[in-house]
Amino acid sequence: MSDYTLIVPDEMVEAARQIAEATSQPIEQVLLNRLKTALPLPAIPLDEEQELEAFRHLSDEALWLIAKEQFTTTIKGRMDDLMDNNSRGILDDEARQELEGWVERGERMMVRKAEAAFLLEKRGYSVTPNF
Repeated sequence: MSDYTLIVPDEMVEAARQIAEATSQPIEQVLLNRLKTALPLPAIPLDEEQELEAFRHLSDEALWLIAKEQFTTTIKGRMDDLMDNNSRGILDDEARQELEGWVERGERMMVRKAEAAFLLEKRGYSVTPNF
């Protein structure tokens, strides 16, 4: 791994900070994960962009529900099983697709949670990573 200094625009740092807080990760990890999975950085799909834009019109209560959203214990357990099998190299194509689907849903959930937390903070609430 190489050290590299990068000047990042404030709005990108703020977005990464929100995700970091919402997911209890260091901001550096959020930025590294984004770089690893998004080079070149893809645009947000239109449906996701529209969904996030609509968050501005939600009540505080609705935003808090989104900010606190988590997978159920059953889903977390299933994802753990799939990831364990993946690390052992024993996933079939169907299970791999299922895992990829859960990962995509998790990423979308993190973005939703971060946007909700950002809007709540703009409305004057103190939002912590451990809602």
